[in-house]
Amino acid sequence: MERITARQLYEKVQERLALRWVAGVRGEGRMLEPNAGRERRPSLVGYLNLIYPNRVQVVGSEELAYLDGLEARQRWETLQRIVAQRPVALIVTKDQAIPADLREAAEDSGTPLWISALRGHEIYTWLQYHLTRVLARAQTLHGVLMEIYSIGVLVSGEPGTGKSELALDLITRGHRLVADDAPEFSLIAPDVIDGTCPELLRDLLEVRGLGVLNVREMYGHTAVKDSKYLRLVLHLQTSGEHSGDRDGMQRLTGVLGQREILGVKMPQITIPVAPGRNLAVLAEAAVRNHMLKNKGIDPAQTFIDRQAHQMQRLPPW
Repeated sequence: MERITARQLYEKVQERLALRWVAGVRGEGRMLEPNAGRERRPSLVGYLNLIYPNRVQVVGSEELAYLDGLEARQRWETLQRIVAQRPVALIVTKDQAIPADLREAAEDSGTPLWISALRGHEIYTWLQYHLTRVLARAQTLHGVLMEIYSIGVLVSGEPGTGKSELALDLITRGHRLVADDAPEFSLIAPDVIDGTCPELLRDLLEVRGLGVLNVREMYGHTAVKDSKYLRLVLHLQTSGEHSGDRDGMQRLTGVLGQREILGVKMPQITIPVAPGRNLAVLAEAAVRNHMLKNKGIDPAQTFIDRQAHQMQRLPPW
């Protein structure tokens, strides 16, 4: 689970949100983390809220108008309540004039006070999206993350099973590489896992005997993708470790299972690895079949139903 300071957040979003830091620099170390507050109501970012304060408070035209409508004593008390909640930052929108007492309260309390040229809705929407990703639960897994027929697929398996060779073959067939060796996964919604590539490994694929290849330079920009939602795991397994052939049902359905990643049960298909098998064709077929099943088309069940129907038509002994 990630954490981020006010300074780190500012540096990440300054250019995108056209921010300027106008007061409260002493608070640059204030920490923003998931569920920082023990109550359920407060959220990471939102408009100025005195009852259920957000960790990043957006101060728009209506909020400033509300402050202007208060009498002097009540206004001072309200400003003190705002800074006493120790928000990670206050953001004034649309380059509005910052009241002197708000600036003073932020400076005295070490509360980061930023101003932006953007509207509050733009700031709120983009920060919610950004913080959801930055603070999401994360996990790094061994394997190759690919985009195959538009869905995210993690190719896993023990060293030497041919994961990178399979990825290279799939790239030449028009599919796209997201990350080799150590893809990073983040839980950005209750059942949505986003996969990305570490900066160090971006565009690179290591193939035994060839070394490190730059996929973008060799195959073009369309051969790589920055991120992809994970929908399926293809697990490569040597034939000696695989016992599926001894199970008649697996001969019909394939070796199906699940792999839990960040608390989400992800469908997994095991592909036996053996000399002479075309793994790229098998991987493509596995993904196509998985997509058909998601649409309610199950070839194995269709065969079982046909067989049952045929047996019912046979005359009794």
